[in-house]
Amino acid sequence: MSLTGQRLAQGTTLLIMLAWPFLIWYGVTHDELRWLLPLMAILMLGRLLLSSQQRGPLRQIAPAGALIGVLLCLISLLFTQHQWVLWYPVAVNMIMLAAFGGSLWRGMPLVERLARLREPDLSPAGVRYTRRVTQVWCGFFILNGAMAAATCLVGNMTWWGLWNGMLSYVAMALLMAAEWLVRQRVKKRDA
Repeated sequence: MSLTGQRLAQGTTLLIMLAWPFLIWYGVTHDELRWLLPLMAILMLGRLLLSSQQRGPLRQIAPAGALIGVLLCLISLLFTQHQWVLWYPVAVNMIMLAAFGGSLWRGMPLVERLARLREPDLSPAGVRYTRRVTQVWCGFFILNGAMAAATCLVGNMTWWGLWNGMLSYVAMALLMAAEWLVRQRVKKRDA
C-alpha cells in the first residue's frame, strides 16, 4: 500500500472510531438505526479491508475491532435490538487489553515495540519504563471498558453517549499527556 493509501486508511479508521458513538447515539435516540446500522456495517467492513494492509505493532487491533463492529451491527439489525451495538466500546477495550496485556506475557511489551520504532537501542531503564507504561494502559482499558459496560447496563443513552463519545477520549488524552510528562521527567533524570 502506498503512503497516501496508508494515510487514507488511517484517517478513515480514525474518523469511524470517533464518529461511532455519536452515530449510534443519534440512531438510538432518534429511532434511525434501521438505516444507520447497515451504513455502519459497511463502513466497518471498509475499515476491515483497509486495515488488513496496515503494518506495525498495532496491526491486529484495527481488523479485530472492525470485525466486531460489523458483527454487532449485523446482530443488532437481525434481532432489531440496539443493545448489541452499544457493546462495541466494551469490545474495543477488551481487544486493546488483550493486545497490550498479551504482549506482557509473550515477546516484547507493546509500548516497547512502539518506542523502538523511534529509538531502536532502548536502554534497560527504557525497557523497564515501557513495560510499566504497558501495564498502566492495561489498567486504563480495564477501567474504561468497565465504565463502557456500566453505561450499557444502565441503558441511559445520554450517559452512554457522554462516556463513550467524549469522556473516554478525554481520559485517554489525559493519560497520554501524563505519560508524556512523566517520560520527559524520566529522560531528564536518566540523562
